[in-house]
Amino acid sequence: MKYKQWLYLWFENYVKISSKARTVERYEQIIKRHLTPKLGEYYLNDLTPLILQKYISELLKCGNLNTGQGLASNSVNSIINVIQNSIRTAYNLGYIASNISDKITRPKTSEKQIECFTVSEQRKIENEILSGRKKDRLLGVIICLYTGLRIGELLALEWSNIDLSAGVLTVRKSCHDGKRADGTFGRITDTPKTASSERIIPLPKQLCGLLKEAKKKSVCRYVVAVKGREVPVRNYQRNFSNLLEKLNIPHRGFHSLRHTFATRALECGMDVRTLSEILGHKNPTVTLNRYAHSMFDHKKQMMNAVGKFLNF
Repeated sequence: MKYKQWLYLWFENYVKISSKARTVERYEQIIKRHLTPKLGEYYLNDLTPLILQKYISELLKCGNLNTGQGLASNSVNSIINVIQNSIRTAYNLGYIASNISDKITRPKTSEKQIECFTVSEQRKIENEILSGRKKDRLLGVIICLYTGLRIGELLALEWSNIDLSAGVLTVRKSCHDGKRADGTFGRITDTPKTASSERIIPLPKQLCGLLKEAKKKSVCRYVVAVKGREVPVRNYQRNFSNLLEKLNIPHRGFHSLRHTFATRALECGMDVRTLSEILGHKNPTVTLNRYAHSMFDHKKQMMNAVGKFLNF
């Protein structure tokens, strides 16, 4: 059996029935764009660790199909995941004698640099939204600044997920833009990213006040809506980019709002375990590794302040 034939069988009978919609979409794209053209003609038993490793090296050098340049390590590791999962299943079912994919050497990855807004930039964003005509439309930005929600979690948030009397918000769903089952492109709602992503987040009193005001005027079950309808992820990202441009604030992705929340929380003295639970991380180690620089910078500022007080 050729590898491309196995990939199709594996994808249809194993990936589709056990994975989230976003994973299915990503795996399908990797199979069609990368694996089938380059490795598809090999017979399963003819694939070797060296053939796979040479392909990984090729991806790192010129694997970007749009530019001809190398793919980032994270993208290459995503392709390796598909290779390893598909070949592992073939091995478990007896189609090949050994699991050769375990011998792949992965490229090194580095944690992405955390970008967050300064206190003054955050104030400019908040003041512009709360005093502007698009207050209701951009209220989601304020919500993210004070809860650390991911954009998919924000746009899938329904009023039924918020208990204003108790002052808490429950994350139960997430959404993304992608290809639906009927082949059309649009917003897809699913369960959150991981099991730990389903969580309860406490709401500041000021944010509860804004949400109460917004709920009275809302005609949609979603907290963030435009003209009573749900908002596509890309549209909301574009609205946020336009806001930053209007305020002459250097562009940062929407996810920077989440990083800003985490950084402010640590600056205010929140412990890592609590922050980890609020962010929906798998464990506090993930939070610590991602935001260690924020903790170090805060401690450094405190030491400098102490030094000035003691006339050092």
